[in-house]
Amino acid sequence: MHHPHDPYVRVRGAREHNLRNVDVDIPRDVVAVFTGVSGSGKSSLAFGTIYAEAQRRYFESVAPYARRLIHQVGAPKVAEISGLPPAVSLEQRRSGPTSRSSVGTVTNLSNSLRMLFSRAGDYPPGAERLDSDAFSPNTAAGACPECHGLGRVHRTTEELLVPDPSLSVREGAIAAWPGAWQGKNLRDILDALGYDVDRPWRELPAEQREWILFTDEQPVVTVHPVRDADRIQRPYQGTYMSARRYVMKTFADSKSPTLRTKAERFLTAAPCAVCGGSRLRPEALAVTFAGRTVAELAALPLAELAASLEGTSEAARVLTEDLKSRIAPVVELGLGYLSLDRPTPTLSAGELQRLRLATQLRSGLFGVVYVLDEPSAGLHPADTEALLTVLGRLKAAGNSVFVVEHHLDVVRGADWIVDVGPRAGEHGGRVLHSGPVADLAGVAESATAHFLFGRSPTPAREVRSPRGWLKVGPVTRHNLKNLTAEFPLGAFTAVTGVSGSGKSTLISEITEELDGVERLVLVDQRPIGRTPRSNLATYTGLFDVVRKEFAATQAARTRGYGVGRFSFNVAGGRCETCQGEGFVSVELLFLPSTYTPCPDCGGTRYNPGTLEVTYRGLTVAQVLDLTVEAAAEFFAGTPAVARSLRALLDVGLGYLRLGQPATELSGGEAQRIKLASELQRGRRGHTLYLLDEPTTGLHPADVELLMHHLHALVDAGNTVVVVEHDMAVVAGADWVIDLGPGGGEEGGRIVAVGPPVVVSGSSGGRTASYLARALSA
Repeated sequence: MHHPHDPYVRVRGAREHNLRNVDVDIPRDVVAVFTGVSGSGKSSLAFGTIYAEAQRRYFESVAPYARRLIHQVGAPKVAEISGLPPAVSLEQRRSGPTSRSSVGTVTNLSNSLRMLFSRAGDYPPGAERLDSDAFSPNTAAGACPECHGLGRVHRTTEELLVPDPSLSVREGAIAAWPGAWQGKNLRDILDALGYDVDRPWRELPAEQREWILFTDEQPVVTVHPVRDADRIQRPYQGTYMSARRYVMKTFADSKSPTLRTKAERFLTAAPCAVCGGSRLRPEALAVTFAGRTVAELAALPLAELAASLEGTSEAARVLTEDLKSRIAPVVELGLGYLSLDRPTPTLSAGELQRLRLATQLRSGLFGVVYVLDEPSAGLHPADTEALLTVLGRLKAAGNSVFVVEHHLDVVRGADWIVDVGPRAGEHGGRVLHSGPVADLAGVAESATAHFLFGRSPTPAREVRSPRGWLKVGPVTRHNLKNLTAEFPLGAFTAVTGVSGSGKSTLISEITEELDGVERLVLVDQRPIGRTPRSNLATYTGLFDVVRKEFAATQAARTRGYGVGRFSFNVAGGRCETCQGEGFVSVELLFLPSTYTPCPDCGGTRYNPGTLEVTYRGLTVAQVLDLTVEAAAEFFAGTPAVARSLRALLDVGLGYLRLGQPATELSGGEAQRIKLASELQRGRRGHTLYLLDEPTTGLHPADVELLMHHLHALVDAGNTVVVVEHDMAVVAGADWVIDLGPGGGEEGGRIVAVGPPVVVSGSSGGRTASYLARALSA
């Protein structure tokens, strides 16, 4: 029994994922970093064990009804954790994207701004004071009645709804209508209404075309369907719905993302004519503060918003001071270029996490453990120093800060380090060191120690000569104003600059339409799937080959099992309880729904009959449970599978399981899976690869491996363009385009361009000094 005031969090017997019965003691009231190569088990220890146990203990305190549901979620595999305070997790996970979620709603800054307008705004003479809700586009009291507070209205046109007017209605001229029976039903109703459905669309009178596409009427007629001669034909009452009405209804009400996406193809969005895109009612827009409306202030970069609140009246002093004090930590974390009305789906995962971190600084919590997932992701080295200050402030407020991190400057600034390894997957899962950072230098098998203390200088790379130049621009978008950039073809280019300087905006302008781009491959960090049904094996296509191998076995042929029997996505071989997902969703009324292993198949995804067939001694479920590394050995004699696995090993993903659900993969892992899928296609010269921060989530050892393959792509005649903050990567590039000098309105210009050595000596931007340090390391 430990003393109640034990200053350590003591973990005993942690076995989550690849952790090998880990025992570790971590002091409280410190900034402790968890390091190790990708897949070593550091996240399993910090999030999967320590945070998960703190969350489970919190759940134990909630109502018995809820606890009965939550019990299914399961406790982490750990013998005991003592000295564990309540925990707050700040992961890089984003909630469901919605156009109503913004920087202001995530940080609660919008609430403060609305209160300021309600209490201290300048109202027109005789106008009633408005409640703060009247200044929110997300409430009935404030939302513009025309666009319902979205700021944009969706319209459609005849050209969008009927792309090929040479077709008749029966031939499918109205592309926006649904397929199958529902589309036939609408055509039959039109026929019954007396319209000529066999005449080419362009030959129909204009008033008929207008009515068919845009009427709000919904007439009901008796339809006498003409179907197969051997089927009984029964007349039925059919209700007509115009193409516009169908598209708008589908877009607004459908629960199917696929149907919504299809409907969106037939719509154009334009700023609302009533509110001008401000999303608010006229009475809210009539109120001003410091000469601006609430919509105008919400559109200002936060740094500018704070400055505009200076010198306001005495009556508003308390409210403006509160707002400025809430904005300060956001600006400090390098996010002063964001505006309150910026939608959260347009933010990177790193930006979103830092916004949540800034909000926590104002929460006043103390005595808790903050567990953070790579808060330096997406941060320029210049902003990392501010991050360390913020982490120190959380600690000074009486909290413990546990950070999963790869950025060496953050590691150096910590009080304590827990290094997990030595390698990934089954070759990791051990704590190599838990103690002061300096003491890690003596741990020979630590990959982190090698980069933190003993890294040899990067050998000078000869700058490649471009075979041509790709001109992009002039671009005027976001903070880029008439900017033109040139990228060398057949070379490795790094685009640098502080957060918000315009890097992603610039490279998003590179398209296949540009002269010089023969083939474009975008390798981003978006998930490879959003449910456990999507996984590594299905995404890379190697599972198709695996299923053919199973279907070719004697046992499968005897039973009449085809390739489809071994798919967990179709009925037949899968477990019907979980529909082949291996998980069932547990709906928690007041918490986000969560997944738990299927009670019938135990997570294998298949029914017992399918699992009776084995291939070289393994069932299809056991094959999905193999790591990439183990599978490469197992399938060494099957070239089609071996090629896919070799590509995954080459990008450092040997520790992942073939059936690992997409929901468990980080953005960096998803990006490397996409890169591996591309590498396995075989070399095709003259492809342009675009990567946005490919080193996010990677240990320096994994970065070296990734860079080796990216440079190999360039050596094979391709072009690689990366947006990057890791100066070791930038130092190895052939060409650097540095944007800045700041973020938002202070950025959007090219401040330096040329080989790394030239950019490191420039004086315009904030990258030069950090790049010079990397070149001399």
